[in-house]
Amino acid sequence: MPVKTPLFLAAFLCFTVNLMSQTFMMNPYGCKNATLLNGKWNAIIDQFGRGESMKFYQNRKPQGKTDFVEYSFSGGLRLDVPGDFNSQVPELKYYEGNVWYQRYFTAEKTKDHRQFLYFAGVSYEAAVWLNGKEVGRHEGGFTPFQMDLSDALVDGENDLIVMVNNRRRVDGIPAMNFDWWNYGGILRDVFYVDRPQVHVRDYKVQLKKGHRDTIAGYVQLDGSTSPQNVEVSIGELNIKQALTTDANGHVSFEIEAKPQLWEPAAPKMYHVEVSTAEDSLADEIAFRTIETKGNDILLNGKPIFLKGVNFHEEIPQRLGRANSDADAAMILSEVKALGCNFVRTAHYPQNEHTVRMAEKMGILIWEEIPLWQGIEFSNPVILKKAETMLREMIYRDKNRAGIIIWSIANETSPSEYRDQVLTDLVALTHELDDSRLVGAAFDNVRYDKATSTFHLKDKVSEAVDVVGVNKYLGWYFPFPLEPEKIKWEVATDKPLIMTEFGCEALYGQHGPADVASNWSEEYQEELYRKNYIMFQNIPNLRGTCPWVLFDFRSPTRYHPLNQDGWNRKGLVSDKGQRKKAWWVVRKFYETR
Repeated sequence: MPVKTPLFLAAFLCFTVNLMSQTFMMNPYGCKNATLLNGKWNAIIDQFGRGESMKFYQNRKPQGKTDFVEYSFSGGLRLDVPGDFNSQVPELKYYEGNVWYQRYFTAEKTKDHRQFLYFAGVSYEAAVWLNGKEVGRHEGGFTPFQMDLSDALVDGENDLIVMVNNRRRVDGIPAMNFDWWNYGGILRDVFYVDRPQVHVRDYKVQLKKGHRDTIAGYVQLDGSTSPQNVEVSIGELNIKQALTTDANGHVSFEIEAKPQLWEPAAPKMYHVEVSTAEDSLADEIAFRTIETKGNDILLNGKPIFLKGVNFHEEIPQRLGRANSDADAAMILSEVKALGCNFVRTAHYPQNEHTVRMAEKMGILIWEEIPLWQGIEFSNPVILKKAETMLREMIYRDKNRAGIIIWSIANETSPSEYRDQVLTDLVALTHELDDSRLVGAAFDNVRYDKATSTFHLKDKVSEAVDVVGVNKYLGWYFPFPLEPEKIKWEVATDKPLIMTEFGCEALYGQHGPADVASNWSEEYQEELYRKNYIMFQNIPNLRGTCPWVLFDFRSPTRYHPLNQDGWNRKGLVSDKGQRKKAWWVVRKFYETR
């Protein structure tokens, strides 16, 4: 085995567990003084990346007879925010590169308050200027970030400019090749937030690990230099807990209570407020326990079978990213119709509208960071980016009881570097949040012909709490023999979820159920039946997640007649029509 270099060792020793290093505020949706800046924004396409050298961020206007400027935000392209630019302009369908956004907003600047911009998600890189001054940058398309405007804001009209770049990068996460559309733009909500100098930045309100009668957590204030009074209130439980922070604005708490526990059949939510004398944040929070015992997943102490499905953050009917409550309702109503109690929000943290609505509908969630194939695990820059994305995902959603599994990767190939990186990410996840399970999805199970048995040899599978397996038997791999004769001995000491299986079928296309190349609904339907027969031979199977709910766009799908830029593995077509396999899945879930 090669000797690890000092750089390699240093990269792994760089992990810390201090969540206080996160700077974006929790839950702007629950803040009284948060103003959405959604709507039409001016835009410039900067294909050759010259906008920064030409100082687009200054938004200059000609001032005299001899003055001219070779760009203008006014009178040109207008783009919806939130929204991806690829679906809004036909010529930008495949575009990867810089797009500049601009809008004005009015604000009142007061010395006793602080002002922020909060971006719920921009893909993939963002640079932000206010009134010509750079206020920050962020990398990563699926988690929030925040900019402090205190030094750049003016009283009255303010000029906000955001440069977005969605170009794929070798050292990006995901990297160069992924099987979904590379949507770019300001994809999620944008807030202007006005807060007191001392305000609630962060809070955690969940059940104490191992307890059902103790609500525990913490409050973190921003701007505090002395002890402050804080109150955590849950009216329905008659809780008004007075707390006093330390000089740094932090206080931990434990409160005796007996909340009704959240579960899919009864997704009870409580109105929670965290407040100071001058500030407050409101949230809807649920309480539940999740753990494993042997091969079982226990929700509130009772075994549960996860009846799931995967979906992308996409509305196929409009060919664009999902970004609103209405979008979430469209996707999740089909999830519920299928009979699911579980979703895998593949392959990245999806927007808060979807996560919060799923929780309110009683849907459990597997949420993961986009470590998806082709990642250069030997690059310490990648390691740090993965750590940051993991921290930001957990930080944003730690109060969402519906999320029961944090996933650290999908379909990554074993290697010395990869094994160490992912094992350390598993350990970091447990340190950041000990109240949930940690999983990963593996596509490297192997079939032993001599024993008719599938096995998995992977060091990372030994580290996670729940093993996900992606195996497309009947599609990319033929069934090695009759499904009822196939045996599984995979991660036998812990729960296993079939996180991906299925095949492609074009809605309305019919043909023999035993000919894969027909791309027929009948073939997909029969493939699902065979998989469900085989699943009976997996003793530790505790959930299934077909791939995928809806057909979705992917530029790597080249068949001109059957794909045409679409992954057709959906149980539902891009037009919302249910394929024959949908009913097979529904029937299976009715029996669980």
